[in-house]
Amino acid sequence: MTPETARVRPDEEMDWATLEQWLRPRLPVGHAPMQVAQFPGGSANLTYLVTFGTDEYVVRRPPLGPVPPGAHDMRREYRVLARLNAVFPRAPRVHLLCEDEAVIGAVFIVVERRTGVVIREAFPPAMLAHERLAARTSLALVDAMAELHNVDPARCGLADLGRPDGFVERQVTGWHKRWQLARDRDVPLFDAVHARLAATLPAPQRASILHNDLKLDNCQFDPLDPDRVTSIFDWDMATLGDPLIDLGTLLGYWPEPGDPVPRAVRPTGAQDPFPTRAAIVERYAGRTGLDMSTIGWYEAFALWKTAVVVQQIYIRYRRGQTRDERFANYAERVPVLLEAARALVDA
Repeated sequence: MTPETARVRPDEEMDWATLEQWLRPRLPVGHAPMQVAQFPGGSANLTYLVTFGTDEYVVRRPPLGPVPPGAHDMRREYRVLARLNAVFPRAPRVHLLCEDEAVIGAVFIVVERRTGVVIREAFPPAMLAHERLAARTSLALVDAMAELHNVDPARCGLADLGRPDGFVERQVTGWHKRWQLARDRDVPLFDAVHARLAATLPAPQRASILHNDLKLDNCQFDPLDPDRVTSIFDWDMATLGDPLIDLGTLLGYWPEPGDPVPRAVRPTGAQDPFPTRAAIVERYAGRTGLDMSTIGWYEAFALWKTAVVVQQIYIRYRRGQTRDERFANYAERVPVLLEAARALVDA
């Protein structure tokens, strides 16, 4: 195991012998036995480090149990990474797509292994010597997002990745349907925010490649360079659409002192303050030239959508599809997120 990995959780073991049999003739590996560890930080897709001696690969598959329509799409992630890496090197190279679900129980991909640090609950010790650590890593994330949104989809063969026309409206409709599939109780506030969002849809300014969940813990840094994101992970929801959806998602994750309800927990360890949401918006606008006058709608949508994601994760735990105890209290987060969304749509 490496510092980023752990032993595979007992309920997330796969048929490793069958996986090894499938991988060996398709990868340039020697005769060393295959070993497997798990990247434990994610909350949905299952990600494993597979090693053959010094040769390392990353295997990604959807979570166990039923998967919401359109979610955790490994075929989509393979397609995006196979084309995007040539023009956007922060996207890792992808090696293989396996569509035979008999191998490990689901479609999966094999991606290059990249080393570096991921910022989660705390800044990694290897980064703590840097001055202005919080500001520099935060703005590096915004710059990486802007660079992605400035990529011409046709330049890398992704002009047909999605349907930009009507994208925002379909997002609102689609996430409402996902809520219905995952709900286990009545939450009137969810429907109230949905109605307000649907009635005030903004007009998109352009179509860009979207990551759809771009945040600090989906990024990797060189510990010696806090000013540049070296890798971005989790591309299974990538599509074409309004780029402000991505920015709104980031703002939805971005807490500030004085928020009426908490949004997320900031990484600890940095000595300087994090940029405000207004500073994030200003930085992004300067890198893309986009108008930010409707950004409040996108932030509200992101909070509302995150409530659906949290509910999806919780219902998997409640239905026994995962025994990961991190998810036992996720239902408590839903009303908190919805209250923050209502404050924005009612502003």
